[in-house]
Amino acid sequence: MIFLPQHDQMDCGPACLAMVAAHYGKEYSVQYLRNMSYITREGVSLLGISDAAHKIGFKTMAGTLKPENIDQNFLPLILHWNQNHFVVLYKVSKNIFNGKRTYKIADPGHGYISLSEEKFKQSWISIGEEGVALFLEPTEEFYQQTPPKEEKLSAAYLFNYLKPFKKQISWMFLLLLLGTLTTLIFPFLTQKLIDDGVTKKDLSIITYILLAQLTFFLGNIIFGIFRNWIMLVVGTKINIQIISDFLKKLLKLPIRFFDTKLMGDFNQRIQDHERVESFLTSQSLITLFSIITFSVFFGVLWHYDYRILLVYMTLTVFSVIWSLYWMKKRKMLDYFKFQRRSENQESIYEMINGVSEMKLNQFEEFKRNEWNKIQQKLFKINIRILKLDQIQLSGFEFINQIKNIMVTFLASSFVVHGNMTLGALLSVSYIIGQMNTPVSQLITFFRSLQDAKLSLTRLNEVQTHPEEEQENHVPLLSEKYTTQNGIEKGIYLKNVSFQYEGPKSPFVLKDINIFIPEGKVTAIVGASGSGKTTLMKMLLKFYEPVEGDIEFNHLNINDISPEDLRKNCGVVMQDGFIFSDTIERNIATGDENINYEKLEKSLFISNITSFVEKLPLNLNTKIGAAGNGISGGQRQRILIARAVYKNPHYIFFDEATSALDSENERTIHDNLQDFFKEKTVVIIAHRLSTVKNADQIIVLKNGEVVEQGSHQQLVQNKATYFKLVKNQLELGG
Repeated sequence: MIFLPQHDQMDCGPACLAMVAAHYGKEYSVQYLRNMSYITREGVSLLGISDAAHKIGFKTMAGTLKPENIDQNFLPLILHWNQNHFVVLYKVSKNIFNGKRTYKIADPGHGYISLSEEKFKQSWISIGEEGVALFLEPTEEFYQQTPPKEEKLSAAYLFNYLKPFKKQISWMFLLLLLGTLTTLIFPFLTQKLIDDGVTKKDLSIITYILLAQLTFFLGNIIFGIFRNWIMLVVGTKINIQIISDFLKKLLKLPIRFFDTKLMGDFNQRIQDHERVESFLTSQSLITLFSIITFSVFFGVLWHYDYRILLVYMTLTVFSVIWSLYWMKKRKMLDYFKFQRRSENQESIYEMINGVSEMKLNQFEEFKRNEWNKIQQKLFKINIRILKLDQIQLSGFEFINQIKNIMVTFLASSFVVHGNMTLGALLSVSYIIGQMNTPVSQLITFFRSLQDAKLSLTRLNEVQTHPEEEQENHVPLLSEKYTTQNGIEKGIYLKNVSFQYEGPKSPFVLKDINIFIPEGKVTAIVGASGSGKTTLMKMLLKFYEPVEGDIEFNHLNINDISPEDLRKNCGVVMQDGFIFSDTIERNIATGDENINYEKLEKSLFISNITSFVEKLPLNLNTKIGAAGNGISGGQRQRILIARAVYKNPHYIFFDEATSALDSENERTIHDNLQDFFKEKTVVIIAHRLSTVKNADQIIVLKNGEVVEQGSHQQLVQNKATYFKLVKNQLELGG
């Protein structure tokens, strides 16, 4: 079974499917399969894995069975593990002496695992004495399909970051070269000191040589200071540029991409960039000069005696092979450490953000224990890494020591037999010591290269992901938009259906046919979970319909630039975000130069002027991230002011006044009426008093349009809308 690790916390299902596909000879990337598995932030379902398996040519069957009924002929199987994870069972073996079974598992979050029947049952059994499994059988279609080639970041992509720093790198190159040359002189000075100074008892020569050694040593220190200074400057600038480019790319990706990611996954990827920067700046250049130093000393050692060089090189090659063997084993552990650290960051982030709710509900101890469990997992991974590192380092050092002893013995025997001077012996010892450093540096370089490659694999998912904005997209208010073309202006939803988790998941919206007229106010109402917010997000191009079309006039939403669409929309979402910045910047957002006339108007319409004036710094008062320090009503009014400030063509309000008291709500409602003139407005609201004056009201129920008309018409119908009004009046009474 070929092992493939999961890249993110929610990737276990696609990683398992990729392993099963690889077992049958087809290499699919985890990223390709995760796109077909309909992963959400909660993870992937067995249904999602099954759908993805069908698309690549597998015949699947999900079911429950007992461990003793698992047939070796049906392996590999994907198992639902510990109620929240997926693994691959690829082998079941039986001990010929005691008859006990051993289960071989490929866990994308931990690696290969061998379990006894008892431990296997503990993790797998979920229903009575049975566990859930997905059977996969490749069909003819599977073998006919060709897996798409995954676009990968190349080394050229990395070295592009070095181009702007050619001058600084040239200086580093020169300083490293000078440092190498000064080091090269030391063995010859050592030989001269012994043979011409000590042996001939000439104090003047000893003094000159020691002064020369001191001068070269000081020169080496000075070169090192300047080199490290340049390296720090270049490394910092490259690191900033790499992370800046990553964030730039990240912010160009579709909203759907972020739905499946957790905070820890992104934090870990930013740390990945630091490893890439370290490889680019320090490791690459130092290794280059280590090779130059090694090559120069190689020639000097050859000059002294080729037999010494032969012994040295044989054992050096052996020590490098030893290190590379253990580094290969360490590669998988790096993936697992990424997972655990991501979980750790996610857990801390959740505790800090949810501290008030935790205290209110006595949830602290439970959450702290959860964090402790993550630490235990991280500790076990670190122990495994330390174990491998110690084996690698101990073996490397032991081989090196044997090499040093053998070379010293060989050189000493040459001195004893009169084939080499004492000065030459000391010179050879010095050279061996200097050659060991580049070899160690080479091992460090290979480890850094491995880290950079692993980091690149994870970054690859972001850097090669298609951007939301495409060249063929047209502006919303283009000439096409202004041309009437014989149709009534407005937004058309034609047979629109939407699902979050794939073709077999429940429909959130089903066969929606709506016309939202230009310059009118349209209200969308319905019980919680009826699909109102999802519908609004589709109008903003956060999600694409799985069936049907959305058109702004006769222009299909798929052809419209997402950036331009949102530029022309003033939006207040249920979960609207308040940035850690001043009030004026929270309202004006992207405007470099704030238009204070527009700002005053937006403050007036959102009825927040008096609140701002009472603050010590007025508009320059800084409010916390996510709106800390302000009430829910104040937060909503800032969000309304932000939407009004844009003076957009479209207004989309999702429960924009739900946190306001009736007095504020009435004032803002009245202020907005003038602002709404000649604008296309879509309002989602539970509180029906805010929507009764709308030009049309659309009633959703279980993702379908059940009623449509004005407030008066719908009340007279005495159907769904009437019941909603009646229930609210009763609750109000």
